[in-house]
Amino acid sequence: MNDLPDFELHKTDGESYTTTLSPTRPVGLWVVVAVLVAAACAAAYIALSWRQRPAPPQGPPARTTTATTPPPSLGGTPESITVPPLDASDTLVRTLVQALSESPAVMAWLPTNGLIRNFTVVVANIADGATPALHLKVLRPSSPFRIVERDGSPYVDPRSYDRYAVIADAVASVDPAGAARLYATLKPRIEEAHRDLGSPDRSFDRTLEHAIVTLLETPIVDGQVRLKLKGIGYAYADDRLESLTAAQKQLLRMGPRNVRIIEARLREIALALGIPPTQLPAR
Repeated sequence: MNDLPDFELHKTDGESYTTTLSPTRPVGLWVVVAVLVAAACAAAYIALSWRQRPAPPQGPPARTTTATTPPPSLGGTPESITVPPLDASDTLVRTLVQALSESPAVMAWLPTNGLIRNFTVVVANIADGATPALHLKVLRPSSPFRIVERDGSPYVDPRSYDRYAVIADAVASVDPAGAARLYATLKPRIEEAHRDLGSPDRSFDRTLEHAIVTLLETPIVDGQVRLKLKGIGYAYADDRLESLTAAQKQLLRMGPRNVRIIEARLREIALALGIPPTQLPAR
């Protein structure tokens, strides 16, 4: 919970503590939720197709080798439409995403300029374990994150989880097969945006795979979640939870109900894209 110092902490009546978002540094649980909206609700971008590796050069065999089959290209069949250049693609992207979901959370994200670039950098941040807060300001929740004190120790207030039910429900509303088809339509522009980030030799598919697997590896914690003071903020008292990446910890702070919904739909989307079940974390 390393991002809590970016909140202003205020004690309320009784044993609750309320945190208020700083207007200039929007961080917190909304970041990972927003990423999941981008990764699942804005499913026009979601897919995972591995770029086939070139065969090794032919030459006199020095030893017997076992041939390996390159991973299949994943995703749906693209729509028979012309995709505009990357920097002129927002109108088409909004139309395609709206056909998948009319969730309020999705509608809040769609006015963002440079949607494909926004999505690409958000996924890259998650794959790197970072929080893409600056790229997802429009999706931060309006209500504060809350802490309660019990027996002299701080805990996450379960009321904080309610702020993200609408996001989890938006993720659940996405049709996995439709997501795969729409990715196939927009994939060339996504790869272009990924190259512009400085990744000329790495397919975005690899980055997206790592981001999805990272989120699916986030544990689901039922019951009370104890915290400890860390500087002017808080950290997880459980070292196992505190050792998670920043993105995973923010997803964890959505609460068990929302994490279950989001991870279940992300897994369905991954399978619809053709990702083998053995590549996904066991739950």
